[in-house]
Amino acid sequence: MTFRYVSVEEAVRRSGLRMVVVGGVPSPWGEAAKGIFHIKQIEWAAVRLVYDSDVLATWAGQRTGPIAIYENERPRHGWAEILLLAERLAPAPSLLPADPADRALVFGLCHELCGEAGLGWSRRLQLIEKGFNNAGGFPLPVAKYLAAKYGYSPQAGAAAGARVVALLGMLAGRLKAQRAAASPYYVGRVLTAVDIYSAAFAAMFRPLPHEQCAMDSGARAAVELSDAQTAAALDPILFEHRDMMYARHLELPLSL
Repeated sequence: MTFRYVSVEEAVRRSGLRMVVVGGVPSPWGEAAKGIFHIKQIEWAAVRLVYDSDVLATWAGQRTGPIAIYENERPRHGWAEILLLAERLAPAPSLLPADPADRALVFGLCHELCGEAGLGWSRRLQLIEKGFNNAGGFPLPVAKYLAAKYGYSPQAGAAAGARVVALLGMLAGRLKAQRAAASPYYVGRVLTAVDIYSAAFAAMFRPLPHEQCAMDSGARAAVELSDAQTAAALDPILFEHRDMMYARHLELPLSL
């Protein structure tokens, strides 16, 4: 579903759903929220978040993801609040299973992708650590800016790579087990929210091609950095799932 950018002033005057997003770069939290709205056919207006610093800092700087506001209700911050708002506004198709155990599994997997100490969080710590050690990743000014936001310490930075590898292995293992059960999805045999988040967060390691995702070359180089352990954990099934999601369920090219 297409959307258009509006000014902050217009967003304040508008009714309906509005969401603040990073413009020009594929923030995975924002792209996942866009995907949820697209699948549910929810109309919304985008407010572009712009910084005076370079585009890489813009892309890296939003820790908590997009902010959604519906009518005069309180703002929804973070992936879970936005997902639950979307489920209320458009109950069908549901992205959360009716079965309580499966629902809990979906929320747990989503947290391991989106939440504190999850894949996105840990990957950013990993790239901060690379930047501080002049080994690629985020440029030093960006690494310094993000360090406080993500609770960086030398110990946390040193541990981030192992956490990233463990989470990638868990996700790949889940997809392989599901494939053996003749399902392309993470939970059961139908699309759930975790499939959308997994597809979006793949951009933190290997973004879609430029013709599908016209992002800044510096930002692309930063996130594509991979050491031997991380590269070995990037199982092809993760990107096969990502490509399936964009072919079947999500929009291309990305509207950044």
